Amino acid sequence: MSGLVAWLGLAPDGLTVAGRAGTDLLRLTTEAFIAFSFFGILFGLVWVARQRADLRREYRALVWAGGGFLLASALAHLLGALAAVLPWGGLFNLANAVVAVLASATVVLLLPLLPQLARAPSTAQLAQANESLRREVAGHEVTLRELETVQRELETRVVERTRELSTVTARLETALRGAYVHAFSQDRDLRYTWVYDPGGDSGDGMVGRTDEEVFPPGERDAIVAVKRRVLATGQAETCELPVVSPRERGLYAVHLEPARGLDGAIAGLTGAAIDISRLRSLESEQRRLADELRTVLQRYEIALRGSHMTLFTQDRDLRFTSISNPLFGREVVDIVGRTDAEILPAESVAQFGTLARAALATGKAQGGEVSVKHGETRWYELHVEPLLDSAGAVIGVACALFDVTERKTGESHLRLLMRELTHRSKNLLAVIQAMARQTARHSGSIESFLDAFGARLQALATSHDLLVQEGWYGASLGDLTRRQLAKYLDGAAARVSVEGPPIHLKPAAAQSYGLALHELAVNAERYGALSVPDGRVAIAWSLKPAEAGGEEAIEILWSESGGPDVAAPESRGFGTLVVEKNLARALDAEVVLSFDPGGVRCRMVIPASHLLAAR
Repeated sequence: MSGLVAWLGLAPDGLTVAGRAGTDLLRLTTEAFIAFSFFGILFGLVWVARQRADLRREYRALVWAGGGFLLASALAHLLGALAAVLPWGGLFNLANAVVAVLASATVVLLLPLLPQLARAPSTAQLAQANESLRREVAGHEVTLRELETVQRELETRVVERTRELSTVTARLETALRGAYVHAFSQDRDLRYTWVYDPGGDSGDGMVGRTDEEVFPPGERDAIVAVKRRVLATGQAETCELPVVSPRERGLYAVHLEPARGLDGAIAGLTGAAIDISRLRSLESEQRRLADELRTVLQRYEIALRGSHMTLFTQDRDLRFTSISNPLFGREVVDIVGRTDAEILPAESVAQFGTLARAALATGKAQGGEVSVKHGETRWYELHVEPLLDSAGAVIGVACALFDVTERKTGESHLRLLMRELTHRSKNLLAVIQAMARQTARHSGSIESFLDAFGARLQALATSHDLLVQEGWYGASLGDLTRRQLAKYLDGAAARVSVEGPPIHLKPAAAQSYGLALHELAVNAERYGALSVPDGRVAIAWSLKPAEAGGEEAIEILWSESGGPDVAAPESRGFGTLVVEKNLARALDAEVVLSFDPGGVRCRMVIPASHLLAAR
């Protein structure tokens, strides 16, 4: 140790000159190096503090305190280095005192921060945090790339939408031009911001101007009133207004709607106007023509109802396209759209189709009779005309169908009557011939023959008159009885009674019964009940139910009372033959003629086969 002190030039009682100089040089160097080190640390601390503007308040105070400590320490060591060569020992001691104070202040500020510093992340945690940060940054880079992709897609879509908008705008203008629709938009001051004129004008002369500046007074007041109401209420309106444009005057249908901004507030209005002047004129003409057509159709329908005629049209496939009224038991809606085969019975399809196809093939009208069996057979007169279009081509047929069933039935009945008349004429001549022969046989003179024969002819004519009146269909038993006894009923109504249900006889039965009734009446007038004032005659009939193995029949009873006593005749005259023989033979009737003392009785039972149902 003493060697080291000697080597350094120190002595126990002081330093030598050479030793003191070496010591001062070593101190100067050491203190200067420490001072510059503190300055370097201070510079780094200040740089970090400036880079970390987000430091908390307490850390920033610690930085300032530490910075002051480092600055004071650097200055103190710098003074210590100077004190080695200059007599500044007192100043050096003062600097050390300041350093001590600042060091204490730094410790005071550092102590509360020690727990937080202890919780500061380690190097591994910082590495893990850095890795997470790197991944997040990488994720953000991916997101940025995605955003760039989305941006490019949006730009592409904007271009496509712009192209579509141009196409839609062109189509809109084409539609507006084709429909000849005027379109426009106005702001809240009713100043035009856009105008489309289908006439080809750009409408620039109206843009920026108001209705007051464009239209003359009068008509514009109504337009402005409607527009202001739309702006005030926010409700769209459609109205018809007379409009005077710079070029023409007309009636327009105007539709106005409020136009709203992005905030939903009404910023103006948009509108469309269509010139309906010609439309209203056409509507008026249409109403006039419709009224005329309605009148013609009404007359046409009345004529059809009165004529029993049906009109219809068919296309080339013979499918019904129209029909005037229901037919064949089907309503109009069930006929239109169907063919003959779907409407008509199978046996009638060929009849209709032959005439229609002939008209389609030849282009000439066709006609003929057709029949349709719908429950009963109906007959029609069918007239078919080719139906032409505006170019003259045959596109179908127009048909008139007239129901002639009644005429056909009448013709058939007339033919039947003619045959029946011929047959009955022959029979009548035979009957008259027999009447004449029998009357002549039982007559003593020509006068009596003429009287009897004439009366019998009149009785026969009475029956025939009734048959002719009924169309030779038959005769009512009651009417026939009253007509044959008419002269007795007129003068002696209280002496003759006729009673029985409504029954109709066939012509042959009516003729035979009429003759028999005449003979009974003549006999009663000459010899029986009608020959005296108190005599009575009752004629009554009733339906007789069928007996076992038989059939129903009509039972007619002739009963005389109150007349002179009756005795059976010694011989049968013509009258008796007519009643008993002729009636029984002609009608297969059961006839029982009895001459009771109290009065003549005659029971006639005529089979139901000679009866008709009442009409």
